[in-house]
Amino acid sequence: MIKLLNEIGQCTICTAYLEHGVNPVLSASPQSRIAIIGQAPGSVVHKTGIPWDDKSGQRLRMWLGVDDEQFYNVNAFALVPMGFCYPGKGKTGDLPPRKECAPAWHHRLFASMPKLELKILIGSYAINYYLEDKKKNLTETVRNFDSYLPHSLVIPHPSPRNNIWLRKNPWFESQLIPVLQKKVKELIGPKFY
Repeated sequence: MIKLLNEIGQCTICTAYLEHGVNPVLSASPQSRIAIIGQAPGSVVHKTGIPWDDKSGQRLRMWLGVDDEQFYNVNAFALVPMGFCYPGKGKTGDLPPRKECAPAWHHRLFASMPKLELKILIGSYAINYYLEDKKKNLTETVRNFDSYLPHSLVIPHPSPRNNIWLRKNPWFESQLIPVLQKKVKELIGPKFY
């Protein structure tokens, strides 16, 4: 896997579309038990090179019930976005992840993780790419999260931009988060707690 991660780190397939330059940000190991598949790095993560090193990452760790040390342990979590580089700003937020990354790299990455048991699909880009039987919209897909277990779990993006969605859907924190935390604890085990 080290060779594959080096290849991804030198990837230039999107260079012409990346105003801020190429800087693939991800982490993974053959031992990873859970893959967190998000959108793409934001501007903060682009600068630090650390996946989920922002306010969204803080909320995500809270939802998962893990601390920074557990979250960044590659034997527990693979952090694999749909697009590995910061796509830049659009009119209402960051641009969508580049479409080239997932088809070019995801299959090889996940094939090199024999211990992977769960994919946490964050937001519509990951859900649309990985789920064939998704519901009519993100809310209904997330509401029916238990139908995708045990191999996939769907959640909205933890961005502060989704605060309104979270207020409108209190069932997410009362019903889904406990299941998510229990599943995480089962899969990464007591050695990480």
